[in-house]
Formats: sequence, structure tokens, C-alpha cells
Amino acid sequence: MDIKQIQELIKFVSKSGVNEVSLEQKEFKITIKTNQPPTYIASAPAQVAPQLPAVAASVATVTTNAEPIAVTPAKEDNSSYLTIKSPMIGTFYRSANPEKPLFVNVGDEVKAGQVVCIIEAMKLFNEIESEISGRIVKILVDNASPVEYDQPLFLVEPI
Repeated sequence: MDIKQIQELIKFVSKSGVNEVSLEQKEFKITIKTNQPPTYIASAPAQVAPQLPAVAASVATVTTNAEPIAVTPAKEDNSSYLTIKSPMIGTFYRSANPEKPLFVNVGDEVKAGQVVCIIEAMKLFNEIESEISGRIVKILVDNASPVEYDQPLFLVEPI
């Protein structure tokens, strides 16, 4: 995790309203505290993917000897499509519950403000709305999979 990713993580934490976050991996440990009034949420520790986005914020303590993570770019030409990205770290769900229909499928038209998925973060279910209008071309994440901040979720063809 580089300094830019840490700065983005801190910025995300400060916007989320959480007072303190600790993240620990094999060779890496970070604790981020904000000056916001405490928010009390009881939850089990979350699994976080190895690479987190960067952030800027209040106070951070970092200890690391982790090696950089290599990411291979996609080989498809998706330049003509718009992307709906994850606004947070959490678990991606395509429907409100297993018995309910999916919010969107490939080929569906979406409008700005329409709910396209849910991301569960710290036992809170957050409806994610599309900021763009268009047709869903590809769903980039499997149901019930962990997602990172700013991770692409859907490819949308503008209408």
C-alpha cells in the first residue's frame, strides 16, 4: 500500500462518519482515527482486498514491509462505455435479498438515480444509485463478492 492509497483511504474514512478504523494484513497494519464524534456500530471484522485506494485525512499510524501488488490491465476495449464504480468498500449484492428480483441485468436500461445494487459495509446495506443513464453492457462483479472503493461494478453504454 503506497502513500497515495493511504491518503484516499483516510479521505474515505473521514467522509463515512466512522471515528476509527484499523486494518491489519500479513505485513501491514494501519489505524485511522478522525476527530468526528464516535459512531457506534457492532460488527464482525471485515475481510479487505489486498489493494486499497489512496486517501487523505486526520491521523494515521502505518507500519509496513509489504511488496507492491501487480495489476494486469483488461484486454478488452471498453473506452466507449461509462463505468459505475463502487463508492465504498464492502460486499456487492445484485438484489435486496435472495427472494427478490435483481436490480439490473445485462441489456437493461438505467436512468440516473436508479438503484443498481446494494453494498453491505459494517452490517449496513447501502443502495447504490446510477449516476448515469444508459444500457448495462457488462456486470463486472459476482454477487456476494467483496468490492473495493472505486472498483468498477458495471459498464454502461450511453444512450
